[in-house]
Amino acid sequence: MTKLLVDTINSQIGHILIVTDSEHLCMLDFAACEARIMNLLQKRYQRFDLIAITNPQGFSQQVQAYLAGDLQSIDNIPANPGGTPFQQQVWSALRTIPPGTTISYRELATRIGKPAAYRAVGMANSQNPVAIVLPCHRVVGTNGSLTGYAGGIERKRWLLQHEGVDCSKLK
Repeated sequence: MTKLLVDTINSQIGHILIVTDSEHLCMLDFAACEARIMNLLQKRYQRFDLIAITNPQGFSQQVQAYLAGDLQSIDNIPANPGGTPFQQQVWSALRTIPPGTTISYRELATRIGKPAAYRAVGMANSQNPVAIVLPCHRVVGTNGSLTGYAGGIERKRWLLQHEGVDCSKLK
């Protein structure tokens, strides 16, 4: 049975759950999405124990620093999101999008060398288990719309505004 460490952070956008495997961040999601979290963890680990701990590997503190305005504080958190090779490729590319900027799903597909796979990129984005650190919130529709976000569009809007994006220019 896999032992996973879990912490909860209170934030302006709700409670955030952080799950680590004692070395890497393997899940970061909003507590309001508990069913999604448990589904993803069961799919990946089958059997696991969640052990409550404060600030595992210092990751909670780094996420709190991000939420307080230090946008680079999460850049070096080691993430191990699991997933298929394609999902890993998409999720890795998310970390190349600087804070305060957005790109489209089509642009992200082009960045990974698969320009026709923008819908598959969107699907991979929707299954990202490490929100914020693997910044899927920085990806928008080709027309500039704030399409989809597992944590909810209002959280996506908040995160983008927090990073300095003028969301009035987004649809």
